[in-house]
Amino acid sequence: MKAFLLAAALVLAGTPAFADDATVTIKNFMFAMDVTVTPGATVTWKNLDGEPHTVASSDGLFHSPALDEGDSFSFKFEKPGVYHYICSIHPKMAATVTVK
Repeated sequence: MKAFLLAAALVLAGTPAFADDATVTIKNFMFAMDVTVTPGATVTWKNLDGEPHTVASSDGLFHSPALDEGDSFSFKFEKPGVYHYICSIHPKMAATVTVK
């Protein structure tokens, strides 16, 4: 019971949620959010903009093709770390995936 109450308090306090898998939407020339996932999780990016976008890690680990509106790209994160990425077409679009 105490563990449940602690978990509920952390969620209510605004602590980032940990998820096995996550989806990041791309809209208004922005990645919707930074995400935190556990090792082995898959992150999927879905383009909801009328313009093409890419998802490209700064360390070269992953790079999507140009995603048209409605297209998705997924990558499975195996190792803990902080992964920075951008849209290579619009480099001011940037976000992170944290794996822990």
